[in-house]
Amino acid sequence: MHTCRNCNQSFQTELALELHRDTCTNGQLLCEVCGERFQEGAATEDGWHYECPNDDCDGDGLEQDLYRVGAVRTATQ
Repeated sequence: MHTCRNCNQSFQTELALELHRDTCTNGQLLCEVCGERFQEGAATEDGWHYECPNDDCDGDGLEQDLYRVGAVRTATQ
């Protein structure tokens, strides 16, 4: 059994899991610099360094400028 780390949905094969990751909305990242949402795979080439795929944006780094959509901070007073 293969389980998506973002939404905990289980799949019978690794291929099915890989296909799911391309569309899993819980796996999306949000750039706080430009506001763009994108899949995690679009933000990295090596799985280690992350940067916003928008060419006009300087956002980089998980938990620095890029956050998982479900973990976005909300403003409090």
